[in-house]
Amino acid sequence: MRSMVLSQPQPAEQHPLQMKNQPIPAPGPGEVRLRVRVCGVCHTDLHTVEGDIQPPRLPVVPGHQVVGVVEAVGEDVQSLKTGDRVGVPWLYSACRACEYCQRGLENLCPEARFTGFHVNGGYEEYMIADARYALPLPDSIPDEQAAPLLCAGIVGYRSLKLADIQPGERVGLVGFGASAHLCIQVLTHWGCEVYVFTRSEQHRQHARELGAAWVGGAQDQPPQLLDRAVIFAPAGHLVPLILEKLRPAGTLALNAIHMTPLPEMPYRLLWQERALRSVANATYQDGVEFLRLAAEIPIRATTTLYPLEEANQALLDMKHSRINGEAVLRV
Repeated sequence: MRSMVLSQPQPAEQHPLQMKNQPIPAPGPGEVRLRVRVCGVCHTDLHTVEGDIQPPRLPVVPGHQVVGVVEAVGEDVQSLKTGDRVGVPWLYSACRACEYCQRGLENLCPEARFTGFHVNGGYEEYMIADARYALPLPDSIPDEQAAPLLCAGIVGYRSLKLADIQPGERVGLVGFGASAHLCIQVLTHWGCEVYVFTRSEQHRQHARELGAAWVGGAQDQPPQLLDRAVIFAPAGHLVPLILEKLRPAGTLALNAIHMTPLPEMPYRLLWQERALRSVANATYQDGVEFLRLAAEIPIRATTTLYPLEEANQALLDMKHSRINGEAVLRV
């Protein structure tokens, strides 16, 4: 089978992924083998290939927004059968026994494994998935629309929950890439007024088309203070800039697995009971809830398709904000 393999982290400009032929894997107990149809391209993939975050082993195949069809089923699998269409998100598996798993916080499990990081992901023709964490996909959502929902969507949805957003509130989205363009559709569905902060004129226009009430840069002052905000850009210097625009008792959530250092800032920015919190991965239940909501709204992802062999170019285009929404590899 064809696989895009990372053997050595390098800048995306150096095309770090190499096409290789590898044996088709066989599923073990509790596992299924998927024939991959499409795989979304995520900023976490970029952080992995460029070495911002370090996989425990190399080589590895990136990709954790995988849409595939079950082709083979291992022993002890009851939940899936051959022919089922499923999505494989960032959370590949968890121990199911620790205090975090018992609290429904398996995203914080110290034994959690992540797709395209601890195990090979979806930048290849076939992959193995843990049947307990594969997400059944609504029939109404086509493959290329489903792929962005599996990380950009699910983790974005968790960010909205952890930001304590209530229907009708004024919400700031900072950075307007794959995740934010899905979150704005959830927020408008909830009756929220959305302010978007982004440098790219292309992304500003995209935000307007999706219903943003105001669009500007992080240095700009919006018409009114925000009730809540989510930062999607992995840039720590944005934190004090956005806290200044948050009302007392407001919440700022950071949707990033990797972020540049947060600068020193005056306490007054957090005072008056403002809250600052990180978002770490997502739970299986987040995926179930979000996919149900995505089908109900319905959410429409903006995608740019690339063939599998152009994965390096997709990463590079994402890095330099040359696409709206999300890049998706057709496998």
